[in-house]
Amino acid sequence: MSPLITADLVDLDVPSADRTATVAALAGRLRDAGRVTDLDTFLADIEAREAQMPTGLDGGIGIPHCRSSAVTEPSLAFGRSSAGVDFGAEDGPATLIFMIAAPEGGDTDHLTVLAALARRLVRASFTGELRSATDPAAVASFIQQEVGA
Repeated sequence: MSPLITADLVDLDVPSADRTATVAALAGRLRDAGRVTDLDTFLADIEAREAQMPTGLDGGIGIPHCRSSAVTEPSLAFGRSSAGVDFGAEDGPATLIFMIAAPEGGDTDHLTVLAALARRLVRASFTGELRSATDPAAVASFIQQEVGA
């Protein structure tokens, strides 16, 4: 199995503060890496999940996620936004965005990644490292080490 995240799935300067555009850009990275087979299906699944309940967390975190038939393997894309992207958190926009993509039957994979990520996000050292990082490969390696199975 491939690593959960690789350097090509990291964007340290998300170009838009618009949630839809940000989600599409990160999803495009997953498609380009061969982890999403149908971008439209995947984006519809992400939006359906977001409609159930916003995926913004306090502390400037967004975690758009879904299980989708368009996903080939459990994957995580990461984006950082200087402007912030509104994922519905009470304390404001997200500057750190983690997109979790799981295959349709991947309940266990999806929940494992979500739980591991949630445990790390409460640590200031974890989010601080991501806020100050300058190298996508180092970010991917750091997240894989911290969250990967």
